[in-house]
Amino acid sequence: MRSNRAKIRRLASALKVLLAVPFIMMTAQASGIPQAEISNGIVKARIYLPDPEHGYYRGVRFDWSGVIASLTYKGHEFFGQWFAKYDPLLHDAIMGPVEEFRSEQGAEGYAEAKPGGLFVKIGVGVLRKPDNEPYNFERTYTLVNPGRRIVRPAADRVDFVHELNNGEGYAYRYTKTLLLPHGKAQLVLEHVLKNTGTRVIDTEVYDHDFYMLDHLSIGPDIRLKFLFAPKPTEELQAPARIDGNELRYTSELGPDGDSAHGPIAGFSDSPLDNNVRVENVKAGIGVRETGDRPISKLYFWSIRTTVCPEIYIHIHVGPGQTFKWRTAYEFYLLK
Repeated sequence: MRSNRAKIRRLASALKVLLAVPFIMMTAQASGIPQAEISNGIVKARIYLPDPEHGYYRGVRFDWSGVIASLTYKGHEFFGQWFAKYDPLLHDAIMGPVEEFRSEQGAEGYAEAKPGGLFVKIGVGVLRKPDNEPYNFERTYTLVNPGRRIVRPAADRVDFVHELNNGEGYAYRYTKTLLLPHGKAQLVLEHVLKNTGTRVIDTEVYDHDFYMLDHLSIGPDIRLKFLFAPKPTEELQAPARIDGNELRYTSELGPDGDSAHGPIAGFSDSPLDNNVRVENVKAGIGVRETGDRPISKLYFWSIRTTVCPEIYIHIHVGPGQTFKWRTAYEFYLLK
């Protein structure tokens, strides 16, 4: 156990990653990417683990915890590499239902920081602000302090802990668990964000799902189903349209950057509306995403390779307080 742990532990000077591997085999392929495979006998997933030197994703936009390279149910694939160009530092070179924390100013402390000053991106670390330009999620900001990470894989789950303190009042302990519940065709994401600093954390978080149902192209075979009647606040980019409680496509998206996207309203302040299905009638499969917090914002985005209903929730955590939320993904076959 200790020798295995030593092989897979990779530390940056300011980052400690502790791995406990009681039930599964941890692998680092020829590429050197640390990863874990988990299963509940119904769903199987391969997860890339955070690592500052060899991790698959080392960008500064998304939370490093929970990059899902593959998830299969009854021989069908639900995630995968949706992009052509890979660079570990690229802002969106990432897979699965990954999460980004984005506040009104872009990131915690960004607006007040002077050029050369520091700000916080939850799930990533302390970053340096290079100039007075507005925050841009596509920029590769310098990671100054990645904090301390603990990663504990088991047979059917992986627990991630990220502890961070920027020395200027922003500090937290963020715990995230990826769980495949016993006897269910589900993936559950459980989150606990504890504010251990002196500044209020006020932000939003959303899942950028990057669904790839059997890696089929996005077009008329795809349907998004909501519990409420979705209402675009701007004209949806063709070829997407609203039909009752569904969002459908009139034609297949092209390979040269075609996209369908736009903000959507119509949801209430009830957590019950945090419920969306994505189905592919050609593949004969679907996934239902549910959350236990009210929707604060909803944005729809898709290109030829992936479809993403981005559901935002609002987080407000005072010093010493804790905020919890849960997102579940249920995988199923169409009748």
